[in-house]
Amino acid sequence: MFSPARARSRGFRELGAAFARATGHKVTALEETGSALEQRLANGPADLITVNPETMDDLIKKGRIVAGTVAPYMVAGLGISVRAVRPNPMSARSMPIRRRCWPRSRSAIHAAAAAATPRRGIAQLGLAEQLKAKTQLTGAGTGPVTFFLARGDFELGIQQSNIMDGVPGTDYVGPVPGSINKPCPNSVALLNVSKEQDAARAMIRYMVSAEAAPLLRKVHEEPARK
Repeated sequence: MFSPARARSRGFRELGAAFARATGHKVTALEETGSALEQRLANGPADLITVNPETMDDLIKKGRIVAGTVAPYMVAGLGISVRAVRPNPMSARSMPIRRRCWPRSRSAIHAAAAAATPRRGIAQLGLAEQLKAKTQLTGAGTGPVTFFLARGDFELGIQQSNIMDGVPGTDYVGPVPGSINKPCPNSVALLNVSKEQDAARAMIRYMVSAEAAPLLRKVHEEPARK
């Protein structure tokens, strides 16, 4: 048995289930942040971690990652979701844009820049002034944008499509259009605390194989370019 740490990606769950069926290994996907994640990275049990490149670099510097095991495996574009009760997205009174995850998310960087810089992002759609007063940035450790939408705090939100689609209480509208939709990459790596390194390495190989592509695309993710 091995347990990936911080596997928020829906694609990872699809791949983990397929890998388990093919090999008999039990794959447990966890979503942890803050001190709980730090403790798991230090003491286990955990075998793999999936994070964005910036976070992976930080983990490498801290000595948490087995050298030579980092593998980019997917990218996810930005998407738009609305509260299920509102049929018209442009009539929304407020819009959260994800600013940070643990410790920083690629979607946050792209979306926040789109909202703040007149020459980029939503300004390219001619909506900067209309949306300026309605836009709010969510903070670190507070959950995905869909959490706020479903709770009724906001009416429209932007984050990775793979996180936005299929959440109760929200409706996924579709991807952010054109050139402002910057894909958010994720990588997988073997953790130093792993007790199941052979199985974990096999899982990494599977995640970057051609067999993984259709499973990733089921949940609005694309295989990383090699």
